[in-house]
Amino acid sequence: MLRMKLLSLNKFFLTVLCFLIIPLSLKSEDTVDIWKNNNNIEKDLTINNEIKEKENQINILKKKSDTNIKILEDFESTQKERDLYGVYDPEDLDLSLGMWLKSDGKEIKKTFQRIGKLKLSKSAEEIFEKIIMTYSYLPEKNINKEEFLKLKFNWLIENEKDILIKEFLNKNENFEYKKELIQYLVDRNIAKANLKEGCKSANFISKEIKDPYLEKFKIYCLIYDNKKNEAQLIFDLLKEQKLSDNFFENKINFLLGIELKKDNKIKDDNLLNFYLSSITVENFNYEPNKRTNKFIWEYLDAANLIQIEDVEDKDRIKNLEIAANENTFDKEKIFEIYKKFLFDINTLVNAEDIYSSLDTLNARALIYQKYILSDKDEKKIENLILLKELFKKDNLSNVYRKFLSDRLNEIKIDDNISESYVKLIKRNTISDEEYKLGKIKYNDKILHKSRVIKYFTEKNFSKEKTQKNLNNIYKKIRRNKNYFFSAKDLLLVQSLEKDGFKIPKEIKHKSLSKKYNIPETLSSLLKRGEIGLLCLKFVEIIGEDEIYNLDPETIYFITNLLNEADLIKFRNTVINSSLPSRV
Repeated sequence: MLRMKLLSLNKFFLTVLCFLIIPLSLKSEDTVDIWKNNNNIEKDLTINNEIKEKENQINILKKKSDTNIKILEDFESTQKERDLYGVYDPEDLDLSLGMWLKSDGKEIKKTFQRIGKLKLSKSAEEIFEKIIMTYSYLPEKNINKEEFLKLKFNWLIENEKDILIKEFLNKNENFEYKKELIQYLVDRNIAKANLKEGCKSANFISKEIKDPYLEKFKIYCLIYDNKKNEAQLIFDLLKEQKLSDNFFENKINFLLGIELKKDNKIKDDNLLNFYLSSITVENFNYEPNKRTNKFIWEYLDAANLIQIEDVEDKDRIKNLEIAANENTFDKEKIFEIYKKFLFDINTLVNAEDIYSSLDTLNARALIYQKYILSDKDEKKIENLILLKELFKKDNLSNVYRKFLSDRLNEIKIDDNISESYVKLIKRNTISDEEYKLGKIKYNDKILHKSRVIKYFTEKNFSKEKTQKNLNNIYKKIRRNKNYFFSAKDLLLVQSLEKDGFKIPKEIKHKSLSKKYNIPETLSSLLKRGEIGLLCLKFVEIIGEDEIYNLDPETIYFITNLLNEADLIKFRNTVINSSLPSRV
């Protein structure tokens, strides 16, 4: 942006120079003719003065042009010295390239760690992604380049932001740590048993990346795409560089058709070796355990390589329960396994009396089967809640939480269900995890819910109409002597004033704002220009709540600081979520 502005400025100076030089040359020719003809000396002197004046103007413009060229050169030199990575334009949230430059790396690390422990709400997550993936210079104090970038990408990987990682790789071809991101994408797609998509990730592997794992995967992809000649060339090169091994060579020779005898050796030291084992070993059989890699668990599940025929193998089933709790095995399959447990009729009939005498695995299977057999809704609710406690007892709540919510939501609440059971249903159901804004319901009796906020909620809403709405609605509110001017009213007025609207004199918003405290730790970040870290703090404050669920005082001080920091687009996101009443 700065580079473009400086180039435009230099073009402007050159254009002005041209306009000045042309008439100057013409005047010079006129001067020679005048001397030849011995015309008026005073006219002569006037022309000479004009020439000197034009020359002075040219020198001034030349100096300005040289200065701007120097600025441009300095900017380009500085830009070369600093790395610039990202996906989003800084203007997306009114941020700047230098948003991290003044912050202490120690505090950045601590804030990232605290955010990493939170299950961010939809709105907090969206803001966080924008902040960490905006093009910016890297912080320089108490943190090096690799540490800062790993903070960002570890979060993306842990939260499986595959699309954002792909977008980053596409936009940052010279990123020096990209092999870790590429291997993550490769493993993610192998784990899903989606080799076609995984091989697309191999396209990010450039000649500069000398990584044996990725080179091996590239060889497999060429075989997968039936490009065996190309695969053979890269395979031979890998062997010459001594980056291969006997296990890989045996598997690839078999897949290339060079070796006809299958090697039944299984390796699970990495996902690629494990995948090659699964497709080359006859009657492949593998028993995962607690130490098994997460991606291997996911691949076994996705490729349907885990079959439970013997429900007497309790240790194996418990391992599957743990894997499901850690999101590496399909939770629904756990309940399919419970169905295979064999109980006699007497045990099923008296399940609520007998389950406590059984181990927790058998107890869960028994109560689950009793739930299936129950024909009354209240009895189903009782069994579902009992099952919840049995999962909680073995720290397996994650296996059951959504299942419980879904089953309870299937029960129709009517007069046949007592109030106590209705409360149980409401307490144990999960609201829609996707954050959706509903239709706005305006209320002109309350300022922050009135039509005034259309300026923030409707794109390109007229400023003139907003000013008119503000004046008219305030006249109505003023008639109500009991009207309480709330924190949300205050933040609305301050934001409108920030955007150039004329606020009625009777609204003493500056004196009203004194009763609300702005946290000193946040205001000091703003004063020091630590905008990136300030935004991270806002994400931490929003945390696991949606913005509209925050208390009014918190929304007020966030908006107040965003106004002071000129982060208007970020501020509008907060206002759009927190002020309107939505159906």
